[in-house]
Amino acid sequence: MDVSALKRDLDGLKLDDNPAIVQQKSRDFYWYSPVLKQQLDHVTGDLIVTPKTEAELIRVLAACHRHGVPVTPRGSGTGNYGQAMPLSGGVVLNLAEMNEIKSVAPGRVVTGPGAVLADIDKATRAHSGQELRLSPSTYNTASIGGFIAGGSGGVGSINFGGLRDFGNVLRLRVVTMEAEPKALELTGEDLHKVTHAYGTNGIITEVEMPLTAAYDWVDVIVGFDAFMDAARYGNALACQDGILTKLITPIAAPVPQLYFKRHQKFFREGQSICVVMVAQHGVDAFLAFTRLAGGEVIFNAATATPEEKKGLPPAYELAWNHTTLRALRVDPDITYLQSLYPFPNQLALVEKMDAMFPGEVFSHLEFVRLDGNITCFGLPLVKFTTEARLDEIVRLHEDNGCPIFNPHRYTLEEGGMKQTDAVQLAFKRETDPQGLLNPGKMIAWENPDYDYRSGRTFLFKGLQKAG
Repeated sequence: MDVSALKRDLDGLKLDDNPAIVQQKSRDFYWYSPVLKQQLDHVTGDLIVTPKTEAELIRVLAACHRHGVPVTPRGSGTGNYGQAMPLSGGVVLNLAEMNEIKSVAPGRVVTGPGAVLADIDKATRAHSGQELRLSPSTYNTASIGGFIAGGSGGVGSINFGGLRDFGNVLRLRVVTMEAEPKALELTGEDLHKVTHAYGTNGIITEVEMPLTAAYDWVDVIVGFDAFMDAARYGNALACQDGILTKLITPIAAPVPQLYFKRHQKFFREGQSICVVMVAQHGVDAFLAFTRLAGGEVIFNAATATPEEKKGLPPAYELAWNHTTLRALRVDPDITYLQSLYPFPNQLALVEKMDAMFPGEVFSHLEFVRLDGNITCFGLPLVKFTTEARLDEIVRLHEDNGCPIFNPHRYTLEEGGMKQTDAVQLAFKRETDPQGLLNPGKMIAWENPDYDYRSGRTFLFKGLQKAG
């Protein structure tokens, strides 16, 4: 790998080879997982390249192809699974400056991949009272390209499902990794070739996303004496078609008391909670429903005093992956899992799993709409002891009918599918014939004979000694 020759070819572009900066930009939130922290801690690229336009990006990819230099795309590095970490070194492609918000129209917005979600919403709200349908809890820092390439759903999934559901991404412009890179326009089912593919088979240069009506969202926290009461309440609230919510998040005690430091004054000892974002025009109906359902409103941003609200993070920063982040800031031995409780047995499964690991696994649910039905994901916090015990907890969830999307794996397949995605693999053969885009993340490319049923963890070359 001749990085010095590559630098000469890229003269005039924004480059950075300062080792401290390169290491910083070679990382994401992989340290959420003690397993990934051990495997990936030493990973670093050789050069940061920051293109400002698609033409500059094409120049970078052509030069890297010529010199055989791997390229790992990066948005703002808020992913949790090592998606943006350069396992083979080479170029970290920093897309943060391709952040133009190009056009807003009824029901749609077109942006560059580096546009931050909060900035997109600010522009679309000002333009025509619209907002994005879905966002991660890292809304204020995450880029739209990174969300599409590495995310799956989030705030808003209670109404719109996940990113891979038809209609939640409208169009992507993607550049290939060839001697003469091509720009491809993808719509419809072709979007599945690159959504949640970690940039392994094309670099996103433009995004067209659907918009929905923007509302003033009110943060509310509802308290319960028992976690299953909070879970049943969350499920029932999600089924209230007339009450518009954006977030419904039941969390078991003692998580709020231990880890939600700025909200602690609102919680009783032993109290489980449900964190909700509800549209302002629906607050009265929501309060009436909550009263009838036996919930205790312990925080309501619509009626809280400025003193009570001072310094509080928004509700979505208590939810989704931020729940784990807040716990990790207090207790570094905490990690987490990602599970699905399939409809129609979600509440029975939640109750069974909640009782299975007392003092070791702490329940945290996110209610979502999948294929028209209300169900929930679990992002439970786990007291980490050993990797073997973590794997056993994963196995017990799966044995009881709760699929795990494993956040302790950096490959596409092990994290969720547990099998080859033939569509994404075929597209990679077409768009990245030398395998230079984000090497190590797609098992089907690196080792076509890999046995997903073996129980072994896939380790990319160069990581074996670290694992």
